[in-house]
Amino acid sequence: MQYKPLLIAGTLALSFSGCAAIPPDSASTITQASPSMEARLLEVITDQQTSWNAGDIDGFMSAYWNSPELRFASGGTVTYGWQETRDRYHARYSNRALMGQLLFDDLEVNLLGADAAIVHGRWALERESDRPWGLFTLVFKQIDGHWKIVSDTTTSAG
Repeated sequence: MQYKPLLIAGTLALSFSGCAAIPPDSASTITQASPSMEARLLEVITDQQTSWNAGDIDGFMSAYWNSPELRFASGGTVTYGWQETRDRYHARYSNRALMGQLLFDDLEVNLLGADAAIVHGRWALERESDRPWGLFTLVFKQIDGHWKIVSDTTTSAG
């Protein structure tokens, strides 16, 4: 499903009024996400945004699979491992001014099966001196009953 625009506030009040169904001719591996699955995936992303905007990188990281196999690609490099990804975030965003306020929009949820999904979207940081933004592709797997990001490819466009 595609959400335009969906700026996720710091609450779990989600509006699904802008949803558009996945066309029937979509790739056969993509299945329609049930409202509860969509809501659970979007809740993970909402929680990430809330944690980030509270200055809580560790809370933000709770959405990621805590494994050495986690894959994070950004800035032309690939980082493997939850701890290494966490350390990268702490080094790059070492203070609240650098973190800014995180906004997500243009979210598109594609369920690949009962326990895997891809979420595409746009991110932006509102900071005092600039507003960097870009796109992301998150691969989610359901692990021990929880949706976890197992791969994150994030690009910067501005």
